[in-house]
Amino acid sequence: MATSATVQSYMAIFRPQVGAKNHLATLSSLHLLPCQRVAGATLVRCQAEPEKPAVETETPTPQTVLKTATPTATSPTPKPTAKVSTKFSDVLAFSGPAPERINGRLAMIGFVSALAVEAARGQDLVEQLMNGGLPWFLGTAVLFSVASLVPLFKGVTVQSRSGDLMSSDAELWNGRLAMLGLVALAFTEYLKGGPLV
Repeated sequence: MATSATVQSYMAIFRPQVGAKNHLATLSSLHLLPCQRVAGATLVRCQAEPEKPAVETETPTPQTVLKTATPTATSPTPKPTAKVSTKFSDVLAFSGPAPERINGRLAMIGFVSALAVEAARGQDLVEQLMNGGLPWFLGTAVLFSVASLVPLFKGVTVQSRSGDLMSSDAELWNGRLAMLGLVALAFTEYLKGGPLV
């Protein structure tokens, strides 16, 4: 409301005058706006009305006593929990709860295990997959995907299981960084032509 009043006051002060020779004093873009033909200056005032306390009163009768509204300590109403859809298409939708979490969890496991095997054996990612790592990768991917989907299909949200230290947002960020780390590891090994370590 105050912004509207300010803009209207500003427009009233700087509106271009028809036939005026000095156009530098006015804003050049305001001549495109429709203007009102007003004989005098436009004055706009805004003022908030004070809130009045609500008081209930009844006329006293022999049976009733004067009642006034007193603030009572009421417990805050609990927020209604939104119903979580457990349909397969909703859980695995692009903006659903499963895809980014599952990919992040698999990337966290893959990044740590790739670095550990590379440090222990000196093999890069491609060598790890070719030397028996592919069945381990597929088995881990299926196991952790199913383990992540089962609670979601039961209607359990990740936020409801979130704590202070291990929060759902921290898991998302760690997963995102692990995905970037795994891609950076593969790209660096490709450019280097061998293992990183």
